Parts: sequence; C-alpha cells; structure tokens
Amino acid sequence: MLILRLLIILLVGFSTILHGSHFRGGTMTWRPWNNVPSGSAVTIQVRERWSWNRTFNSYYNCDDTKIAAHGNVGQAGSYYVTCVDGNCGNWTKMDTLVNCTDYSVALIVSSGEHYENQTFPLNTSFSIAFSASAWLLNLHKGGNQPWSVVCRIDTTIRPDGYINTSPIAVSLPIIYKQVNIIQVHVVQMADYVDKTDILRCRWSSSSGNINNVDECSGTCNGIPNVSYLNESTCTFEFELTVAGQYAAVALQIEDFYSSSSTTPMSSVPLQFLFYGYNLSSTLNCTTPPAIIGNLPNRACIGVPIGSNVTEYIIVEIYCPGHAIVDLVSSVPTGMTKSTIIHSSPNIYEIILSWIPIEAQYGPQALCAGAIDNIQLQSNQWCMTYLVGFESPAIIEPILVQGSASPIGTVFQNQTLFSIQTTMAVYRPTLNGTYIYFTDATANNTLVQKFDCGWDPNVIYTGYTTIIRFPVAPWIPG
Repeated sequence: MLILRLLIILLVGFSTILHGSHFRGGTMTWRPWNNVPSGSAVTIQVRERWSWNRTFNSYYNCDDTKIAAHGNVGQAGSYYVTCVDGNCGNWTKMDTLVNCTDYSVALIVSSGEHYENQTFPLNTSFSIAFSASAWLLNLHKGGNQPWSVVCRIDTTIRPDGYINTSPIAVSLPIIYKQVNIIQVHVVQMADYVDKTDILRCRWSSSSGNINNVDECSGTCNGIPNVSYLNESTCTFEFELTVAGQYAAVALQIEDFYSSSSTTPMSSVPLQFLFYGYNLSSTLNCTTPPAIIGNLPNRACIGVPIGSNVTEYIIVEIYCPGHAIVDLVSSVPTGMTKSTIIHSSPNIYEIILSWIPIEAQYGPQALCAGAIDNIQLQSNQWCMTYLVGFESPAIIEPILVQGSASPIGTVFQNQTLFSIQTTMAVYRPTLNGTYIYFTDATANNTLVQKFDCGWDPNVIYTGYTTIIRFPVAPWIPG
C-alpha cells in the first residue's frame, strides 16, 4: 500500500488509503426513446454508472489511454443487473461492464457508464438491481458487506398521456469532509423532461419501499450523526467523527405526478462515499481550493446533439505553497479533460471537451472536485447539460421612448415587467437563480432582486416571464 510521506507529515487522517473490496457506488436511470405511446410496447434506454477501486486488478484500472481508446472498466460476465421484483419476464440481464469515463490517482477510483436499450410492454412495472459483494472494509457501517443498488422502471402511461422518464441524480464517487464539523450536503437531482413532476429524495431502505427489496444491504443509514434530510431539495446535515474512515451514502430519488401523489412513478438510486479527514495543527493555512466558474454550481444549459461543447473548470487556491494536482470528476461518456493548466499565480484551469451524441439525449450531468497537494478537496461542483435542446435566448426589446418594456423610459408607478425568450422557460430548480434590477444612474446599485426558484412575483407563462414589483421602487429623475 502506497502512503505518501508528505501526507503523514502535513495532514493527519489522509494516510488511510482505499483498500479491501472494490465497489465504490453508482447509479441507474432510464428514459423512453419516445415518450408518446405508440402501439403496445416501448423501447427504454437504461443508463448505469459504477465506480470501483482502480487498483483492485487490471480490469478496474482506468487512465487517459483507456479513456481515449474507449476502453472498459470491469470484467465482462462478472456481474449483472437483474430483475428482482414485478413483471420481470421482458428484462434481459445487463452486464455491468462500463465505458471508462473518469479516474483519480489520489482517490484510487475509476468510474464509467453504459447505455442499453430494452423493449417492454406498456403499463408494466418492475425493479432491477445490481447486488453483489463487497464494499471496502473501512466503512462507518457496512464494511466488507454486499452492495445493493435498486431502480424502479414503470411504463404505465401517465395522467398527461405520456410515458414517464426517470429523474437523475449526480455525485462524485468520493467526497472529502473534515471530521467533527457539522456538514451540509446537497445532491443535485433533476427531471428536465417531465418538468412539472415533484421530486423527492429519501434514504434507501431495507424494506417497506416501492422496490419491495433491500435497496442498500449493509450500508442502509450508513452516515453517522445525521440530523435531517430535506426531501424536496435533497439536502442533509451530518457529522463525521473518525478521521481516515469512509461513510456510504445510499439515496433514492423519486418522481411524483403531483404534490398529492403518494406512489412514485420511478425510483432511481444514488450511492457514493464520504471520507473523513482531520487537519494537522501544524499547518499554517487549511483553506481548501474552490471551483469559481465559469457557471454557478448546479447550473443547467442546453446543448444540441453533435455540437462542440467546451467547459472551463476554474479553480482558485488560497494557501501559499498549495497547488492543484488532481481533478476528480464524474462526466458523460466521450468528454475529455485537458491537463491541469496553472494560468495565473492562484488560478488553475482544466478544459473539458465533448461532442454529445444521439444516445445521450436528455440530461447529462457533470460533477468535479479539485484536489491540492496536501489532499484538500474543493466542494463538489456540478452542472447538467440538456442534450438535444438549445438554451433559450432573451429577445432583445426594441427601444420605444415612453414604453414600459424592460428598456426605455420607466414610469414611476410601473410594477410589471416582462422578458420574452425564444423558447419556453419554466421555474428553475436551482437555488440562487435571480433576476436583478439595478440603477444605471447610480453606478448600477441594486434596486431589487427576485429569486426565480420560489418568488411568486416571478410568473412563467411559456415564452414570456413576468416580474411583478409589489410596490414600485422607482425614483423620478
């Protein structure tokens, strides 16, 4: 086992490296190729994504060469996703061999994903599971125990006449958290096809669930000192207390047709790891790096199929002598990463490049975390690409003197403003999305801001978004 001497000297708790068995978590999601019912059957695309100990053996190793060659992670024929509940007759077991997309030398992890099409009758439901052994030994709960990752597929026609698409959730496979500090963690979950669905997040459970099977095996309730879980935002609070120990997170993301619905239309799993560390008191600076741009955390943008997508991960360091040495990531198949670029004294950049293909239609998630030379990890930064869609553009209004449009003369009692876009716009699920009004005559000082996610004064009517001021704040002049 390789233990970096630098870490022993500088950082207590990072000297315990992943060891033991090889599973590191994953997820499964699904969508119909055509959500408009036609005939008596529907073709469903199932997506699986798994993370492994990259040093377990050569089959689980991933590197830049394997990614460039579209190589695999896993061993063909070793493990399968099988049907475990419901109408299983039309499910064909799915190999868990995946295309290599990501790896981290520092975290000793490889990740990859695979898409597979299968056809099922309409109005049928069943649960599929990836269950085998084992998790790593060094877990807060469930060490060296079997894993169980379970997904519910339901082709029942929805009340609105369409076939459902499951939500997605995304995470890095391993996230570092300092011990003895109350941590608040948010999991990005989204359903960008069925935009009005109600999403809820819950802990995976061993019984009494929609899947009718054990969803998490030995790692159910695997995080210590959890104080709450907000099901609507998938936000939870916890505290790790043992440095050098991992804790397994097992969640189910479920979609409901309305707020009054009690039975989910699908249930998708997300399992990943937290790692607890303790900072040495001899360190002069312990501020972790931060991903600062270009887009805000949990942003969503549309990208056409076949387009050239370039994303810049910009990382800032705050401690003298620290440097970014690794970027742990979870990216779509086909996305490549540049080497780490030291672009200015405290700034590092990684360039991501990708051409989305037709099989990736719909939401595709990206998560990243920067690691410095003493193994401090930035907070997780995630975003979602909506493949096959273009982001709506704001139609620039024509300036007409005396109008009440977003530009031009604004009357003192003006309280309604509207923004027109080239595509329909819906209320976002991203926290911290705002519309700002500023005073150009006073150095662009803030007049008022509206939270697009919850403020009832922001009204979405398709191609027009209306902003309503309860009281007109304008000063004549």
